[in-house]
Amino acid sequence: MSVIDYRLEDQLAIVRFDDGKANALSHAALAELDAAYHRAEKEARAMLLVGRAGRFSAGFDLQEMMGGADRAGALVTRGAELLLRAYLAPLPVVVACTGHALAAGALLLLTGDYRLGARGSFKIGLNEVQIGLPVPVLAMELARDRIHPMHLTAATLFATVNDPDKALAAGWVDEVVEEAELEGRATAKARRLAELSKDAYAKTKVALRERTVHYVRENLARDLERLMPPG
Repeated sequence: MSVIDYRLEDQLAIVRFDDGKANALSHAALAELDAAYHRAEKEARAMLLVGRAGRFSAGFDLQEMMGGADRAGALVTRGAELLLRAYLAPLPVVVACTGHALAAGALLLLTGDYRLGARGSFKIGLNEVQIGLPVPVLAMELARDRIHPMHLTAATLFATVNDPDKALAAGWVDEVVEEAELEGRATAKARRLAELSKDAYAKTKVALRERTVHYVRENLARDLERLMPPG
C-alpha cells in the first residue's frame, strides 16, 4: 500500500505522506519519498510536503530499529541519504507540519526551506537522549543550521520537545497557523517561492548547504558505529 500521494498542480508538486498511523519512516516510506523528490525535481518549480492530520512523522520505523543492529543500521543509513537529498533539493521545498514531528520526523521537518506548523497540542523535537540514544551527527548538523543558537543545547543534548508555538521560538518552524489554515498558507508560500529563478535557487542552495552535507556524509559510517556498536 502506497504511503505517498503525489499530485502536480501548475508546476507545484504536492506530496502527501500518510501511512494511516504514525507516518513512520520505513524502508518503503523512504523509497516513496525519494521517488517523490526525484519526480518533483524533474517536473515542478516547487514542492509542498504535507503530513497526515495530527501526525507529521514519528521518525524511523520502530520494528525495523528493534530488529537488530544490521537492520537498524541499514534503515538509518537510507534515512540519512533521504534527509540529505531533501535538504539539498534544488527546488524550493515547503513543509506543512500537520502534527507530531519527533526524532527523524523532526529532521524531515528541518530539511524544508520554509516550514509551517499547525497550532495544537503537538510535540516537535529530538527525543533521542530522553529514550537512551545518542543524537546522530546528521541531527546535530541540521539542528545547528536551523535552530536558534540559544535553543541548540536544549534541542539536542537536553532532548527538549516543544509544542508548535515554542517550536517557532526555537526555530523548528518559521510560522505557526491554525490547523484549518495550514495547507492553504503553505500552498501560497510554495507558489510564491516557485516564482524565483530555478537555476539561481538551486545554485544558491548548494553553495549554502553543500559543506554541511559533505561533513555529514564524511562522518556517516563512524557515526553509525557510535550509535549502534557491534554486539
